[in-house]
Amino acid sequence: MQSAITQFLKYLATERNASDLTIKAYREDLFAMMEWFRATRGKVPKPDALSPQELRTFQAALQEAGYARTTIARKLASLRSFYRFAMRQGIATLNPAKPLRNPRRQRKLPLVLSNEEVGRLLLAPPSHDVAGLRDRAILETMYSSGLRVSELVGLRDRDLDFDEQILRVRGKGRKERISPLGSFAIKAIKKYEQRRVRDPKTEQLGRDAPVFVNRFGNILTTRSVGRMLDKHIAVVGLDSRVSPHTLRHSFATHLLDRGADIRSVQELLGHKSLATTQIYTHVSAANLLSVYEKAHPRAS
Repeated sequence: MQSAITQFLKYLATERNASDLTIKAYREDLFAMMEWFRATRGKVPKPDALSPQELRTFQAALQEAGYARTTIARKLASLRSFYRFAMRQGIATLNPAKPLRNPRRQRKLPLVLSNEEVGRLLLAPPSHDVAGLRDRAILETMYSSGLRVSELVGLRDRDLDFDEQILRVRGKGRKERISPLGSFAIKAIKKYEQRRVRDPKTEQLGRDAPVFVNRFGNILTTRSVGRMLDKHIAVVGLDSRVSPHTLRHSFATHLLDRGADIRSVQELLGHKSLATTQIYTHVSAANLLSVYEKAHPRAS
């Protein structure tokens, strides 16, 4: 088994050009499996002698040991990859990890801001300088349209249509969608545009120039937006876990709270699967239950 794993790791390095971190993760996962069999069975089975039943026992041991679901899923993925290699090389005839099911992921409810918290955050950037005007325009746009931060920094002047109150968004997989742009966001963007200064090379792009730029007049990075948000949440005293994506979560939850149907929210978010959007129905229900428990005289 160890010889086969060594060949696999060499294959990853030389033929797949895998990173050192990737190879390290595979090595740790596969060697941990070998050590478990050595400790519990007294020996490590040969690659062609390992059965799905034995690997199910190994998986159960990982669960009993308290490993996270994501860690167990990664270890099983490492085993599947190793056995696909082993089968191609004639080291094994079957992939005993293939029939195993990953543990179901425990989905945590996303952090969502209240209406009052969103209002405080949107008013946090100062309105007397260009940096503050830009930050307010960014926050208003993200909350107004439910954008991912990567979609926000990718906005170009040609994507904005103030007359129709919409913007064109390039989402995951380069898929485009049309998103609404509220009046507060439009007002904030227009104020920022009046003071915005872009690098001459950026300005030459015309309508293809980025909407939001850094202090040097060049396109913003997603990390810059994250740092900007951290500064403002500290000022208004919000949860330090708030991230740019929290505004997207809040956008979706607030729509559902006010009666929007889930398929419309799915379209607005650019989700391929409705299942991805359904997490927000749980958030909305949790918010409703919280209100009930606080307001109803016989709730508890």
